Amino acid sequence: MIAVSTGLVAAAAVAVPHATAADTPTFSSAELKSVSSSVLKADVPGTAWVVDSKSGKVQVTVDSTVSRAEIAEIKAQAGDKADALTIKHTPGTFSKLIQGGDAIYATSWRCSLGFNVQNSSGVQSFLTAGHCTDGATTWWSNSAHTTVIGTTAGSSFPGNDYGIVRYTGSVARPGTANGVDITSAATPAVGTTVIRDGSTSGTHSGRVTGLNATVNYGGGDIVSGLIQTNVCAEPGDSGGPLYGSNGTAYGLTSGGSGNCTSGGTTYFQPVTEALSAYGVNVY
Repeated sequence: MIAVSTGLVAAAAVAVPHATAADTPTFSSAELKSVSSSVLKADVPGTAWVVDSKSGKVQVTVDSTVSRAEIAEIKAQAGDKADALTIKHTPGTFSKLIQGGDAIYATSWRCSLGFNVQNSSGVQSFLTAGHCTDGATTWWSNSAHTTVIGTTAGSSFPGNDYGIVRYTGSVARPGTANGVDITSAATPAVGTTVIRDGSTSGTHSGRVTGLNATVNYGGGDIVSGLIQTNVCAEPGDSGGPLYGSNGTAYGLTSGGSGNCTSGGTTYFQPVTEALSAYGVNVY
């Protein structure tokens, strides 16, 4: 971790003035947007950033792979607006939370079903993460690949992280998430208590800590417009639902760092964007 110094050294014979509100830099929306763009330009894998409305700064979360030199490069890209950056370290590494296992299966990996949806004609599908549907055609309900449940009908990744799979099998398709009836969809506010389900780690709760976050997973896989939370997640939880106890759908698990033992930071694709893109609704 890099310690940030104010550069002020107090000596016995030197009077140091008290800090006042005027000493704290304030940045306009345009400046914060420019600083966010500079973090993107630095292109450091293992970073995520969001404008923190409380501090009025751009909070950059860096995982354990990010070096001091790379943090320095991020600050250098911000130039004379580097004071608008707040660097936060998080354990583990940012990754798209995908692996072989159970739940919903593509040919070579496992993800989690997000929300069941239908269009105006009653055709039923389910939403999951775009990095799950990217490159996948057929989906099965079991690891032996004997029970087909659907085929990918749309996928958007990177940039976004959502995909849709049209049901072709006869599996049950309840409009619930862990028994909670999902009746609507919305974007949560910062501070909202949320619940996340996933096929690896099960059900966990936490709160929204930021909106419109961007994550650089590396290899050109950059996703923006995400919901940032302190809810834990693990590989295989990708695509799983983020929702409220009142039955409001919020997002689809994209990725994050840490695990459900030590905690971490997790990012979600807003579900409203996916619903609009595919012309479907939760039910």
